[in-house]
Formats: sequence, C-alpha cells, structure tokens
Amino acid sequence: MSKIQIKFLNDNTNNKKNSNFLPEYATSGSSALDLKASISKKILLHATEVILVPTGISIYIENPYITALILPRSGLGHKNGIVLGNLVGLIDSDYQGELMISLWNRSKKEFYIYPNDRVAQIVFVPIIRPVFSVVQEFKKTDRHTSGFGHSGV
Repeated sequence: MSKIQIKFLNDNTNNKKNSNFLPEYATSGSSALDLKASISKKILLHATEVILVPTGISIYIENPYITALILPRSGLGHKNGIVLGNLVGLIDSDYQGELMISLWNRSKKEFYIYPNDRVAQIVFVPIIRPVFSVVQEFKKTDRHTSGFGHSGV
C-alpha cells in the first residue's frame, strides 16, 4: 500500500470537516476515488464552455513509479455531456499544486456545478520507466508495419 500525502488548501475545504473533501471510493469495488468541487456557490457551465473547478486539495505522490489519472465521471458525461476539457488529467509524482478539474460542457444545455459536487475521479496507477535500447532493425513480427485497421472490422 502506497501512502499519498494530501493537503487541504482553501476556505471551502478548511472551514468544513476535512473528511468531506478527502477523496473516497464510492463502493468497495471502485477503482477510482471521487473528487469534489471546492466552491462556495454554484457555477453555471454554459453549453460548449470549459472551466477550471478547484478541488481544494493537493497531493504529493512522491514515488516516481506511481502516477495519478484524473478521469471524467461516466454518469456526468453520458447523462449531461460534462466531461474533462483535457480528456484525461495526468498528475506526476512530483506535482504538489492544487488539483484542478477542467470541465467541458459538450452538450447544448446549461449545467450547474454545486459546492461539493463530485465532478471527476482520480485513479492511481503504476508506471513503467523503460530504458531504451537503440537498434538498427527490429525482429520482424507477423504484423510488422501493418497500421490501424489492418485486421478488419
């Protein structure tokens, strides 16, 4: 089990119980932890607009063989068209700034983000840091240089 350091950063996270903003697994089988909007009042997200929503937390992973990925919440994306503006957020092990969520309303309807709304999710994954070996030729495989769609539909 890796320990990830976390800090609560702003009035929204520090004036309430910090446990409200501690990322949580929704179920015992969840792979990712929910991230909440650390805002003091609702925000209107217009159709096709992209905004940055603070989480009020920062993390320090420290271990260079672990990274965090910020992913959209499937229900928000499917039901409301709210996805991440950068599609996937990558948090490097040495980043210590606030986790900010780029939210994109890809729908044609306005959408409100309320204080403490679960707006994204974060998953921690192992990293493989390869050492490159420069070669003149590869051993040819059956696929060799066949590109996208080479195997058909």
